[in-house]
Amino acid sequence: MENDRSQLGQIDPRRARFPCCIVWTPIPFITWLVPFIGHIGICREDGVILDFAGPNFISVDNFAFGTVARYIQVNCDECYKLLEPEGDATWDGALRKGTQEFQNRSYNLFTCNCHSFVVNNLNRLFYSGHDKWNVVSLAAVMFLQGRWVSTASVVKTFLPFTVVVSIGTILGGMTFLIGLVAFAAAMTGWFLVGTYCIKGLIEL
Repeated sequence: MENDRSQLGQIDPRRARFPCCIVWTPIPFITWLVPFIGHIGICREDGVILDFAGPNFISVDNFAFGTVARYIQVNCDECYKLLEPEGDATWDGALRKGTQEFQNRSYNLFTCNCHSFVVNNLNRLFYSGHDKWNVVSLAAVMFLQGRWVSTASVVKTFLPFTVVVSIGTILGGMTFLIGLVAFAAAMTGWFLVGTYCIKGLIEL
């Protein structure tokens, strides 16, 4: 099979090569306040990163917001569209179709963002035997199962958050903490409601 893991190249963070991976990096300011929110992309078989980085724009080999901090290497044996006996689907072919589609999409942080692009491709591949992936399930899987590239990546993600919370607590006390929790709840609530309550609000 063309997408057999044994034929994939090695993960090489120094060259930003993550074959058949989903990759994540923190977003300045937003991740500093809510560390589980970040920018996400998906990689070709040769490890090159593709990410929805702006209106009608798929960035190739230039990951927005910096180097990869976390990744998940997808088991191609769980991409059922690649396993059809008489099918001609390939990993890169599915990503190519997703790229063509999102090159005609407007970018919106709240309704059509980088997570939408990755979810679209996972559903196209029928990953894990279904096409019901959404931005919430993707974010949860990355948060719970994503592998850190290095210790520096952990520091890069959580140090700014720790500094902001510390300074905010000293200067603003409980008012700051309540505001921070409210912001995190509002961000999380928007995507939960948009995904599970108002169908079609979050584009995939």
